[in-house]
Amino acid sequence: MNVDAAKAAEIAALKTPNGTPFAIQKIGHVVLNVRDVERSAKFYVETLGFAISDVYPDTMVPGGMVFMRFSPDHHGVALVGSAKDESKRSEMHHMAFGVATLDEVFRARAHLEKAGVPIVYEGRRRAGCQIAVEFLDPDGHHLEIYWGLDQVGHGGYVRPPNEWRQTKTLEAALVDFPPGQDTSLFDQSLIRR
Repeated sequence: MNVDAAKAAEIAALKTPNGTPFAIQKIGHVVLNVRDVERSAKFYVETLGFAISDVYPDTMVPGGMVFMRFSPDHHGVALVGSAKDESKRSEMHHMAFGVATLDEVFRARAHLEKAGVPIVYEGRRRAGCQIAVEFLDPDGHHLEIYWGLDQVGHGGYVRPPNEWRQTKTLEAALVDFPPGQDTSLFDQSLIRR
């Protein structure tokens, strides 16, 4: 199905029903199938700084399973060693991890490059206006480290498209910013000249 402008407007008009008997508060965790659970666990721990909470051997889950955390939650990402092939990203487009400061996005870029991680995009996307670096894990899963995601305002207000400022480098995101987004870096040495 193609989503033309009329279909996009129809989708945008969908409303949350009244009386839903529960309220989802956050994404709890994501579980990824990987080809080599040890190799992937090393990437998430040694490159992205996750901590391991628990590990299942093959006898509990075929291929083994690793539970990893980046917050007080027991796990935010888990890996199951059952993938036969590299990810084709046909089901999940990408997974994103927020950081507290813009400086951290710049540091993440340098860290990922130093580790030889393939970076596929950097800068600011459109809707949401977050500044990010996007990259691939060892199985080809598309990941993002971001800062500055717009917050939905009172009454469901979202930033209008005429305020979006897509850029293709982190440096461009610093100078071409949407109204109200403070792109000041604490550590100016992170900027590539």
